[in-house]
Amino acid sequence: MPFSSLSFRAALIGVAVAALAPASAASALPTDSVVMAGSRPAEPVNDSLSGRSGKLKARIVSPRRDGSIRILKQLFGDAAAQRPGIYHASDSATGKRFSLINLLPFQARERGKLGSYRVGFWPGERRSAWASNKAPEGFIEVTADNQDTPLSEHFRIRDFLTHDQQAVWPKYLVLREALVDKLELLISDLQSRGYRVGAMTVLSGFRTPQYNAQGVGRKGGRATDSRHQYGDAADVFVDSDGDGRMDDLNRDGRIDTRDAKVVLESVERIESKYPDLIGGAGLYRATSAHGPFVHVDVRGSRARWGRI
Repeated sequence: MPFSSLSFRAALIGVAVAALAPASAASALPTDSVVMAGSRPAEPVNDSLSGRSGKLKARIVSPRRDGSIRILKQLFGDAAAQRPGIYHASDSATGKRFSLINLLPFQARERGKLGSYRVGFWPGERRSAWASNKAPEGFIEVTADNQDTPLSEHFRIRDFLTHDQQAVWPKYLVLREALVDKLELLISDLQSRGYRVGAMTVLSGFRTPQYNAQGVGRKGGRATDSRHQYGDAADVFVDSDGDGRMDDLNRDGRIDTRDAKVVLESVERIESKYPDLIGGAGLYRATSAHGPFVHVDVRGSRARWGRI
């Protein structure tokens, strides 16, 4: 849907401002509260419509983000506010397209499922002490038709989907924009250091709790409280040559954790410049199933693991 340049920019800037403004429900949370993926309504104050990276091509709107639903109505009508989905707008002056993603409410889930799609239950959710403010903000409803929607310059919705239930549509995704922004910053920083980065592959993005539980323990290597369940973590590797493995970034003729360490060094640089994007980072060695990779998240506190 095309809009005049002025109305388009004014409305979308409003979305960015809404993403920055704390929602009333979350503003009362203690700073050490464990908040589910997407439930943090306030992105850092130095954010902008296209993020710190300048590469974002989509923004999330929801009732928890003050004013964002109003802006969705302004651009697409009242019905859009009641209908979860992905709405595309274009600036008539520049021709650039931007997407607004209206989330399916967390409450739409029934017995751990959304329609035919199995989601499961988050750690501690079925305990009486589990607070509703720990619930995800909502889910992105992903269809076969919209899965290729760009989230940013290098990433699409399908990159972060859980790797199961291949024949089931629609699928559902929990994702924080800050993670996508951090990954774009990671690519830019590597490029600024002279490394060729044409593509970054997401080995694992969002994991539904039921999928994550299948790999918990020594054999599967997943943590019960894995950040992947919260939509703010991704396992990634640089794959500019498209061979499905980490590139030889340090050019020593081998593909190993020393190449992953190059990526980790850029994570450190990004978190130093943007403390609000601080999170976990870990190095993982190659196995018979995959090459070396780096875990990156935006949990809000520093964590490091893995050795070269």
